[in-house]
Amino acid sequence: MFELSQDHEDFRASVRDFAEKEVEPHVAQWDKDHHFPTEVVGRMGQLGLFGLVVPEQWGGSAETVDGVVQSDFTALCVAIEELGRVDQSIGITLSAGVGLGINPILTYGTDEQRDTWLPDLVAGKALAGFGLTEPDAGSDAGGTRTTAKRDGDEWVIDGAKSFITNSGTDITSLVTVTARTGTSEEGRPQISAIIVPSGTPGFTVEAPYDKLGWNISDTHGLSFAGCRVPADNLVGTEGQGFRQFLKTLDDGRIAISALATGLTQRMLELSTEYATTRTAFGRPIGVNQGVSFQVSDLAVMAETSRVLTYKAAWLKDEADRGRRSSKEVAKAASIAKLYTSEAAVSATRIATQIFGGNGFMEEYPVARFYRDAKILEIGEGTSEVQRMVIARHLGLPV
Repeated sequence: MFELSQDHEDFRASVRDFAEKEVEPHVAQWDKDHHFPTEVVGRMGQLGLFGLVVPEQWGGSAETVDGVVQSDFTALCVAIEELGRVDQSIGITLSAGVGLGINPILTYGTDEQRDTWLPDLVAGKALAGFGLTEPDAGSDAGGTRTTAKRDGDEWVIDGAKSFITNSGTDITSLVTVTARTGTSEEGRPQISAIIVPSGTPGFTVEAPYDKLGWNISDTHGLSFAGCRVPADNLVGTEGQGFRQFLKTLDDGRIAISALATGLTQRMLELSTEYATTRTAFGRPIGVNQGVSFQVSDLAVMAETSRVLTYKAAWLKDEADRGRRSSKEVAKAASIAKLYTSEAAVSATRIATQIFGGNGFMEEYPVARFYRDAKILEIGEGTSEVQRMVIARHLGLPV
């Protein structure tokens, strides 16, 4: 059965030390200023956080044994959890940087594409985004309207994308976008994935969004008007982009679960401390069952979230080694993502209530986490989508 190794726990300690010393002291101001800390991304690269699932030949730490990459997705989740414990925006920067930026090229790209893009992405010198969501195609990603038409040795891309993470930073080097490249015999759109380098004529990064939360994270809309890229920028097989992104989303859902777990753990820690030190009517508020029971609920949420997340991560690592099935991973990923994201939203509500009026003040971190939590139930597939996926795996006629 799955468990975290001592190496994973030692790695957790090193990432926590980094997060508490180099991230946590600054996040309140970064959040207020909507500042994206490029320098922190570089230091995360130096720590090897972007290369945990990438083979050594492209600068990562994953070994290759008998032709099978021994990636450590579990370690990536540990890193995301620990970064998310101090700030959700920094956690999603790593999660999206690997899951949506690196993984499509690593998994489906050519060696030439990997040689061109991966070294800088792994080193934290560059970031990449994944353009899937559109103004009229979110959960219904099959409704993609962006088109890519072949014109000689080039693709000509027209359309728009929404809510794309890591797409407009000073170090963003590319965005992989999904686009309709044809129609099947059954009349269904064929979706392909294509690399669009930053600065390509016809590719416009729109102004940053004014968001409820994740204020440190970089998020933009993208537009394409006669945007031409080489035909060799196709990622994987033409017409297989839909299947590719489904696999990408399974991995991303586990990563989001790790992010949510970090948030819930922090709500438990902050609430426990506050219930112990805050006094009312001459005694700590934690002596009241109305508070202590809520803190106990947070402990259950954190523990359950961690178990579901690392079971899914373990299954992912095992499947990559040919020892478990991709269906097991997909089911576990949706179960973990559904529970942990909803638990995280509940955890911030509970923590804010425990903090009372102070919880409504931005000087206390629970307020920032409260704002950050809601997107966890939306990104990488809404809670409703997760329930649909789980129902399908149970054999229900969804």
